[in-house]
Amino acid sequence: MGVLKGKVAVVTGASKGIGAAIAIGLGEAGSSVVVNYASSREGADKTVAAITSGGGSAIAVQCDVAKASDVASLFAETDAAYGKLDVLVNNAAVYKFGPLESITEAEFHRHFNTNVLGIYLTIQEAVKRFGDRGGSIINIGTAGTRSTRPYSALYTSTKGAVDIITSSLAKELGPRGIRVNSLNPGGTDTEGARSIGIMDSPVIPQMIAETPLGRFGRPEDVAPVAVFLASDASHWITGELIHVSGGH
Repeated sequence: MGVLKGKVAVVTGASKGIGAAIAIGLGEAGSSVVVNYASSREGADKTVAAITSGGGSAIAVQCDVAKASDVASLFAETDAAYGKLDVLVNNAAVYKFGPLESITEAEFHRHFNTNVLGIYLTIQEAVKRFGDRGGSIINIGTAGTRSTRPYSALYTSTKGAVDIITSSLAKELGPRGIRVNSLNPGGTDTEGARSIGIMDSPVIPQMIAETPLGRFGRPEDVAPVAVFLASDASHWITGELIHVSGGH
């Protein structure tokens, strides 16, 4: 449809799941896409192939968003490939669920370094490149911050921080023409969720029963909303937490 024709987007954590779906959606809408990955080059290459096979432009770039030097390299490679930046999607995140007693110092720092510090580092680099034309920052949060569940305190607290970062930076960066919104999915069937057994959990039927639209989410449910937030059609929207959760 070309609503993003001529734009350049960086999507972190785009080797699989929601990040991959968003990257592909942006590519289908006409954006050139930098597909970031932490460890799965194979997954990132698949995302790139899905974009380029449809006539789009994409590159894969390795980066641990919790490391400032890695983030600087990610954006330097973006500069080299495309020469500008219009959209940043902060999707990269880690998650582990368990009781209070299972939260260790190491797990705390792993979660907050990736899920919170990583967002600060990428936004710092992005705003240097948006220039006078402004830009769109899309943080990926979770509907779990308004519908909390047991054993999710560590992960959900990082996403609560994302909600606050979104609201605060929307006010700080708005005068520079930079919009900051958070896209907050509900429970979503992804490779990551399956790998840690979430989809086999007895809580899943309960979550589906509590969801007015009557099913679990899919990555392709989230991607079109990201395309909208990246596009000029959302030019008057900033500081919003947009829940994509089937009403849950």
